[in-house]
Amino acid sequence: MQLTVPMGTQLRWLPWLLLLAIASLSLAPSLRLVVEAFSQPLNAESSLWRVLRDAATWRAAWHSLYTAGLGTLISLLFGSLFAFAITLTDIRAKQSLVFCFMLPMMIPPQVTALSWLQLFGPASPLLNSLGLAPPLGSPQPLYSANGIALLLGIQHAPLVFLALRTSLLSLPRELVEAARINGAGQWQVWRDIILPVTRSGLIAGGAIAFVSGLGNFGIPAMLGIPASYYVLPTLIYQRMAGFGHSVLSEVASLSLLIGGLALIGVAIQQRLLERSRFALLGQSGRPHDFILGSRRWMLEAGLGTILALILLAPLAALVVGSLVPALGVPLTLETLTLSAYGEMLGRQGVTLRAFHNSLWLAGGAALVLMMLSVLLAYYMQRLSPRLRLWLTSVIEIPYALPGVVLAIACILLFVRPLPVIDVALYGTLGIIFIAYLARFLTVCLKPVSSSLGQLDGSLEEAAQLAGAGPLRRLVDIVLPLIAPAVFAGGLLVFLIAVNELTVSALLWSAGNETLGVLIFNLDQSGDKVLASAVAVLVVVMVAALMLGLNLLASRLPRGVIPWRH
Repeated sequence: MQLTVPMGTQLRWLPWLLLLAIASLSLAPSLRLVVEAFSQPLNAESSLWRVLRDAATWRAAWHSLYTAGLGTLISLLFGSLFAFAITLTDIRAKQSLVFCFMLPMMIPPQVTALSWLQLFGPASPLLNSLGLAPPLGSPQPLYSANGIALLLGIQHAPLVFLALRTSLLSLPRELVEAARINGAGQWQVWRDIILPVTRSGLIAGGAIAFVSGLGNFGIPAMLGIPASYYVLPTLIYQRMAGFGHSVLSEVASLSLLIGGLALIGVAIQQRLLERSRFALLGQSGRPHDFILGSRRWMLEAGLGTILALILLAPLAALVVGSLVPALGVPLTLETLTLSAYGEMLGRQGVTLRAFHNSLWLAGGAALVLMMLSVLLAYYMQRLSPRLRLWLTSVIEIPYALPGVVLAIACILLFVRPLPVIDVALYGTLGIIFIAYLARFLTVCLKPVSSSLGQLDGSLEEAAQLAGAGPLRRLVDIVLPLIAPAVFAGGLLVFLIAVNELTVSALLWSAGNETLGVLIFNLDQSGDKVLASAVAVLVVVMVAALMLGLNLLASRLPRGVIPWRH
């Protein structure tokens, strides 16, 4: 039962405050981007027309479509394999497999790229230690379109897994039971019933992976820039680095192009979902496990091998790369050194500053969004379903658009000092902080709204009859009950924001580096050993936070933690 208690007069100011916050965080940056792109008359000299007729624009657009498309196919392959195997079969250690499979999605893309670069090529410390490194002068195979697509596929395969697993868990058990009663084998049940019925989950997961691949900056930057292979996000980054009097108008036009491609992908997804949706009636829940018998160990070994190849091997290469004095040096007892960690923690001021900036930005954004999400979810529960859907869609705009698009929008919005108070945000941590608030508001809001929607409205009604005002009811009744979901939403924001690169790559300035920017800059400057050491600590921090969320699982509504049900 959803809350239906009226807001009352005590919180009459709340709707206006929340609408102002939503307009400032979600609408203002996007509208400013559109205004800048169309600020000049559309003629041969306008920035928009120059961008549209530039061959580099369409070459980068094709590169984006190719890498995102091929990456989506790889995501569908891995994501569907793990979703079907873990959800439908009787394999063991399912929670461990899910946790390990989800870890690449939570690891920053620049760390993923760096770990794979340490795994392959003639300079790989791990391959040199094993005597398997190719001859010096051999090309790095990952510096290519297919290398970018491979890592995009691995990075976004968990998105397919989550979407498909949700469909599988919603599958009525009666369908499977009826087919088995009629003599259908396990292969027939999967092919003729489960696969067609869960097709919408595959489509949704593939579309999310494709849109995420279009907006990914870390992987194409680490693998594409050294090979002069540019996609739209890295082309925008290159243009921003070039400056010039018309650069903002040009990058605004490029941002509209990539934003338009992302929206087209979402529209195609909605169209395909409408054509593939089935009306499912019956008791939902996990279908009966497919009994694999003697073949179970083969599937378990196969899944374990895949995880070893896509997760353990790159991470092992990353760790080895942080323990040698230089790339290309094999790891032995004589060459093993912790000098990179000592340099990072003791002598590199930029490293400690980046840790401080990232922790402050991520922690501050998490705290602000936790408070804002409680008020916003509390208010939205009292709106009509149609108005609530519209407001939710507006809030999701900054998260749905590629990160570089939001960064350009924030630059345009804050490049001049704020009116009235005359405070300049451009070039400070403040502009990154505001971008984080806009981008991750929906991440924090969803678990809070889910938890609030499950409360019994009679609790508040009884408090209201006892004379408690809206603010008292919110603090004493509602907040204690939804506190685990609020904390989980804040922790998810912190987990994502502390390693963020796509937005901050265009917003950082000297003295305002973040962890994501630091790893990217160290790699681009050739200091890969130190970059590996920073990345190892980032992976340890991500894994620790994910384990912390696991400890909260029993107190949270289903679906709050993405890798648990």
